[in-house]
Amino acid sequence: MGCHSCVEVAKAKLQVVFTRDFLKLLVGGQILSLLICGTAITSQLLNSEHGINAPTAQSFLNYVLLTAVYCTQLCYRQGDNNFYNICRQRWWKYLLVALVDVEANYFVVKAYQYTTLTSVQLLDCITIPVVLLLSFVILKTKFFGNHVVGVVVCLIGVPLMIWADLRTGRSHSGGASDKLLGDMLCIVGASLYGVSNIAEEYAVRFYTRTEFLGLVGLFGSFICGIQLIIFEREELIKYEWSWQAILLLLGFAICLFSLYSLMPTIIRLSSAMAVNLSILTADIYSLLIGLFVFHYTFSFLYFLSFVTIVLGIVLYSLKKTGVVSSNDRYREFQNDDAQANDPEVNIEDDDVDKIHETARRCLNGDHDNEPEA
Repeated sequence: MGCHSCVEVAKAKLQVVFTRDFLKLLVGGQILSLLICGTAITSQLLNSEHGINAPTAQSFLNYVLLTAVYCTQLCYRQGDNNFYNICRQRWWKYLLVALVDVEANYFVVKAYQYTTLTSVQLLDCITIPVVLLLSFVILKTKFFGNHVVGVVVCLIGVPLMIWADLRTGRSHSGGASDKLLGDMLCIVGASLYGVSNIAEEYAVRFYTRTEFLGLVGLFGSFICGIQLIIFEREELIKYEWSWQAILLLLGFAICLFSLYSLMPTIIRLSSAMAVNLSILTADIYSLLIGLFVFHYTFSFLYFLSFVTIVLGIVLYSLKKTGVVSSNDRYREFQNDDAQANDPEVNIEDDDVDKIHETARRCLNGDHDNEPEA
């Protein structure tokens, strides 16, 4: 009887942790990691096999795809929540977010030219404390003890990964022509990623996924295009574009486009913080694929790093984050007309209190106790 009771208690605890939403977050986060791995592998092949290093040009294709797919959907909307009215009301917000997003991509990719892989892996984690701080200050998210412990455990997995890189020699695969410059570029880029992630969480909570991706894609294409003409035009002309290089460039763009399209959905299931913890495993997937493509050396520490990161995600998910209950805090972010044209927003009443109540439930991750209409 005693053993049976222990089994039942353990089963009950596992059911509390491994809920459907948690499993969606875990699986979705690993899909995001695989997509990040795809961008890393294709980018590295472009550089090592074809001598092509054009981060702005690579990102430009992604923003063009976002514009083509999601701005087209916005243009077909009817009523006040169509493309014209969205741009008229808040175009400058998406312009700023797109600028931050474009430069985040550029700085981190550019950092690989000047510093080592180890430094990029370590400094790229700055995104996590930036997201943590902005979530607390701007979103007013309430964090509990399990969240702090979960973040710490996840971050322990990073030095384990770096230790494995040092033992296998993979950390020296990139040059360090100007390590200080490269490290600074990585710090700036990782911090901008944190700002972009919080802006994305705002948008998918209070506006719509389609709106965010369409407008960021539009303004991102504009910014990337100007930057490409200024900084990379001559380099693109001198490159020898074989069909293999073109396929790799398209592969990079498709992986990045899929990453951008899926990330808002995973953020809505959890938060920008949880997603950033989940994608810490991306370097491990890059290593596994690199075993066959670049003939990397495997180390058991990579597996230990992966298990540590997943354990941190589990600990982080033991208890949901909270949010302040004041309506005024979120009034500027609510969107009364989104429900009329986007199935992602299911609000059938213009009552402001109900709109904010829905927003607070989303931020708390409470999707199971929806009030009846």
